[in-house]
Amino acid sequence: MFNRFKSSSGKDQTELVISTGTYFRIAFLIVATILGLSALKTMAHSLVLIFIAFFLALALNGPVSWLARRFPGKIKGSRSAATTASFIIVVLLLGAFLASLVPPLVKQTESFVKAAPQLVRDISTQNGPLGDVVRHYNLESQLNKAASQLGERIKNSSGQAFTTVKSVGSSVFAMLTILAMTFMMLVEGPRHLAFLQQLVPKRRQAMAARVAGDMYRVVKGYVNGQVTLAAMAAILISPVLFWFHVSYPIALVFVIFICGLIPMIGHTIGASIVTVVALFTSTQAALVTLAWYIIYQQLENFLVQPRIQANSTDMSPLLVFASVVIGVSFSGLLGGLVAIPVAGCIRVAVLEYLRAKDMIDDNPEIKKEVTEALS
Repeated sequence: MFNRFKSSSGKDQTELVISTGTYFRIAFLIVATILGLSALKTMAHSLVLIFIAFFLALALNGPVSWLARRFPGKIKGSRSAATTASFIIVVLLLGAFLASLVPPLVKQTESFVKAAPQLVRDISTQNGPLGDVVRHYNLESQLNKAASQLGERIKNSSGQAFTTVKSVGSSVFAMLTILAMTFMMLVEGPRHLAFLQQLVPKRRQAMAARVAGDMYRVVKGYVNGQVTLAAMAAILISPVLFWFHVSYPIALVFVIFICGLIPMIGHTIGASIVTVVALFTSTQAALVTLAWYIIYQQLENFLVQPRIQANSTDMSPLLVFASVVIGVSFSGLLGGLVAIPVAGCIRVAVLEYLRAKDMIDDNPEIKKEVTEALS
């Protein structure tokens, strides 16, 4: 590629010669990169579903293995039977949640939509501050016009309803796809892991098994910690709902638990839903519920969650908090959900690399001396 020659002045010079084959290889790499990025963009939604299914399979592997070991008779140790039983339990819980939430939600939404125009008209007759403002500035005609327009929009909302139904159908299909892939990953997981282990050179199999085990423990610890936090939130927030006799408190407890599984920002979503439902009971109930939720959220985000996740994933509270912030900035809700286990797995890989290069020492005495020096 490099040719040396002497110029007419007698000085040595180097000439770079690029062959035709090199041009073709560079062009091929550029085209392949563009096509690969385009394919990734096209498959982004499918890859997200596969990633979620993989994450769920890792999280459910522990309960499935525990259940398989405790089956009696011929089915003892059967992952297919254990996975089927686990999915039946999950589907029953999900069905109970939907049965307790969807019918009253649809009924209340329908009632609110029908009553919305009249509620707008009634503002001018109220004795509160809002009614006083309407009467003081003679806004009755504008209010009646807005109520009429609202009624017309509700009557002509069939197109929006179709779009909503289509969106719900897509979400249901995505959920079923995730459940199906998770089921197959749980059943076939050990066989695929055994095949992958055969691809690793024998001298590195012990190291690979150790890294994989540490990463699995990180994910398992994260799931256990997040479930603990979600259950704690549901238990501590639910008394407010029962105290003010908020409608459908059992369904709202499920909502609090599901939203609590999302780190850092899950309670913001849950607080919005619960507060809106409490508003149908009374303004006082909504305000107290929102205030209680906010207080609990702040205590959990800054005191409880970092410590629980730090203990369950063997990461410092600062690393837990920073990983969630980075994950949300990269990929929104999904990024925040998987940020902690991904950061934990990266930490495991980095530590193993540093150990292999003899760049760190796991001696507990050295760790103790460093901690005392920094304290």
